[in-house]
Amino acid sequence: MKKVLALVLAGAIFIFIAYEALIYYDNDFRYGRMRETPAVKPHEEPLLIMEGGVVPFSGGDAALLLLDAEELQPSVIMKTAESISRGESVYFIFCAQCHGNNYDGRGTVGQSFHPLPTDLRSDQVQSRSEGKLFKTISYGIPDGRQPALHTTITIEDRWRVVAYVKSLGVRK
Repeated sequence: MKKVLALVLAGAIFIFIAYEALIYYDNDFRYGRMRETPAVKPHEEPLLIMEGGVVPFSGGDAALLLLDAEELQPSVIMKTAESISRGESVYFIFCAQCHGNNYDGRGTVGQSFHPLPTDLRSDQVQSRSEGKLFKTISYGIPDGRQPALHTTITIEDRWRVVAYVKSLGVRK
């Protein structure tokens, strides 16, 4: 019984000493005053006011997603050499891994898929409207392997990829 009482008393003394050490550390120790660090001083300076025009109220991907593919209008001029060239650059960054350098679905990643990714020079792809291609690139194919790239590629660059793919023509 004396051992248990001695252990309880020793535990109580240890807890008291630890508590006093923490109080000293917080109140008197030079580096222990967490509440006075610059990182923890909320609302001592005026809150920043967001500039106008930062948050869009119209347009953007949400509006494009709701539109029918046939209603979509490109935000870039599609047939210029500049648009097609930029589309080619974006294609080789984001699309060639699956669709390949020859656009046949035998890219480094795509060749392991069954079925292979779509041949971009096939009549099936080339006959699609620009809006349908844009939506496929942007929002993927439901239950398919085409990923949605709307969070990765800007709207203008997706249109440029469409311009580039359409410029390839049908494989003969």
